[in-house]
Order: sequence, then structure tokens, then C-alpha cells
Amino acid sequence: MSKFPAGFLWGAATAPHQVEGNNHNSDFWQAEAAMPGMERSGDACDSYHRYAEDMRLLADSGCNAYRFGIEWARVEPEPGLVSRAELAHYRRMIDTAIDLGLTPVVTLHHFTNPRWFAAEGGWMGERAVERFLSYAETTAAILDGVPWVCTMNEPNMLAIMTMMARLAASGQQWQSPTVDDGARPVLPSPDPAIGRRLVDAHHAVRDLIRERTGAKVGWTVANQALVARPGGEEKLREVRYVREDLYLEGAKGDDFVGVQSYSSMWVGPDGIEPHPVRPDNTLVGTAYRPDSLGLAVRHTWEVTGGTPVLVTENGIATGDDERRIAYTSAALDGLEAAVADGVDVRGYLHWSLLDNYEWGHWAPTFGLIAVDRETFVRTPKPSLAWLGDLARRNGGR
Repeated sequence: MSKFPAGFLWGAATAPHQVEGNNHNSDFWQAEAAMPGMERSGDACDSYHRYAEDMRLLADSGCNAYRFGIEWARVEPEPGLVSRAELAHYRRMIDTAIDLGLTPVVTLHHFTNPRWFAAEGGWMGERAVERFLSYAETTAAILDGVPWVCTMNEPNMLAIMTMMARLAASGQQWQSPTVDDGARPVLPSPDPAIGRRLVDAHHAVRDLIRERTGAKVGWTVANQALVARPGGEEKLREVRYVREDLYLEGAKGDDFVGVQSYSSMWVGPDGIEPHPVRPDNTLVGTAYRPDSLGLAVRHTWEVTGGTPVLVTENGIATGDDERRIAYTSAALDGLEAAVADGVDVRGYLHWSLLDNYEWGHWAPTFGLIAVDRETFVRTPKPSLAWLGDLARRNGGR
């Protein structure tokens, strides 16, 4: 019998820039052309035109939810200039999901910004919160019938990416946040000032979306499931605050908080320890740690004081689909145990639906569906049918 509650969401997630293609007006498209070593997103998976096919494959598998995003750079290509055609496009996506029996979980911001917003100083610009609030007001008009809205994806990673962009602008080597050759170095801790600005933006948009729609509103936080070595307890508290807990505390009072977890890391007296190089590491250099999801969910529940949890991303970069199924099965064991212990978990959304563009690289494959980059032919993997079968039984195994 299933130990997951009735109405539990089962599905997968994508991000606009990673799957749509030709996101010309975004700062990341601009960065792709400027930074050495960065591969181009180009047509990506052409999901801008093929979203209905992608959604149908997910729905036909047995899953009941799809998380996707609205691209700010398309909706507002210049300050105050709103594309009604793009708003209509994203409304068609919402309607298609609903028609297919998929609960739409809509993300308003997934890392990428309009070029003009970046030129104004990005998230630390004087008008950043005002600009984001105006964009949210525009998109609220198409969110009727959407039960779940994420204001921002992984603001703690967004803060790190903001810092990395500063480093790149000063001439230092750019580093992808998702994949590296060889040993994976630890990304720098984000400036708390950036985090506080993002919390302010989130709260402003949360309140507006609540007022204008009937959606549950929250944001998603990248959780590294950090664990202290003996003697590293104080350092753990220090680094976890600036990397996660500041953002989890910002979720207090939200309708839900999105948990996004892939692996776990040790923290010693000197800080976070890099992932050791091992044969079973994933394609992005992280340790094979399916138990990280249970750790992340429990930590999030504790810090937020009982805010309902929606797993908005969990997955593994691997070319071995049997390994993907094994990882996900073990991760769900940990999630089920957390539910049994009283954590209010509302759903599980796998990352990702498609093998897609991973922020500067094409090599890591997270998807339940393979995509031919020449023809865009979609080929579902066994893991999609496996997850869909679990969804039909509400996780009963």
C-alpha cells in the first residue's frame, strides 16, 4: 500500500532556457556567446514548439503533474514592453497541461533574466524588486486555474550565479554550476546581501500572486544535504545559513517550499569538502547519494517550521537508465520515510523530463526522455514508464 497522501503529485520538471531554444533576449544567451568554454543552447530541445508532445508523453506514462516555467525575457523583451503573443503561448501551455490531466506547477523565474534587467544591475539593481513585481503582475493574468506557482527557482543558486557572473566580468574563469571536468570544486558561498534582496523580491511577488490568483505560492531551494564531520558542527551552521537556511527562512509563511536535492556533502572545520573523485560519481561529478532527498526534506521541514514540502527537483546525471531508476527508487524510500515521520510532502517532480541543456554544457543527461539534437525526436526511457507506473499506484511498491 502507498504511504503517500491522496492527491500526491507525481511528475517531472523542465526550465524554459534549457528546453525551449533560441532565448535570444536573455542574459544567459548573451553569456553563452561571450564566455570561453561555454556551449551554446541554440535550439535546445525545441520545446517552445513541441511542448504538447512532451506533455503528452508525460501524461501517457501515468504521471499527473508537470513543472515548467515562463520566460521573462520573452514576455518582456524591453522594459514595459509586454508581448501579448508570448503570454498567449504560455497560457496555451497551461491549458494543454490541464487538458491532458497534468497539474501545472508554474515557475516565474528559472535563473535567466532579460538582457535589459541584467544591464540595469540585475538583482542588485536599484529597481530589481519593482521590475520583478511588474513582471509578476503581468503574468498573473494568465495563471487562472494554476494551483501551484514557484516565484523563483533556487534563489541560493541564483545568488551564486550572480557572484560567478561578477567574477567572469572581472576576467576570472567561468565555471558551470552543474558540470565540471574531473574533480568538482565547491562553488563559492553567496553574498547574504544578494540573498536578502531575493527574499524581498520573493515576498513581494508571493503576496501579489496570492492576491490575484487562487494558487499556492512558494519558491524552490537547492538543498545540498550538508552533514557535519566531527568538529565541523559550528562550520556547518555557518555555511548552511548563507547557502540554504537564509532562503528556507524566507519560505516561512509560504504555502509550500520546493525542495531540490541531488547529492550530499560533508562539512569539516575548514568548510565544505569537495566531492571525492570516485568511479560511481555522477556525470556532474557529484557523489551517488540518493539518501540526500530524505535529509533535505527533513532539514527543510525543520527550518521552515512546518511549511508543506513539494519536491520540485530530484534526479541524477547518468547515461545508465537502470542506475537512474535505482537512484530514484532509493530517493523515494527516504521520502516515504519522511512522510511516515510526519513531514507534510505534497508531491515528487523528477528532474528532468528531457535530456536538455545544462547551463553551458550538453553532456550531462538527467532526462526521462532522450532528445535527438538534430531531429528533435523524443525517445522515452524505461525510467519514464517506471515513474508513471508508480504514479498510477500513488507510489505503492
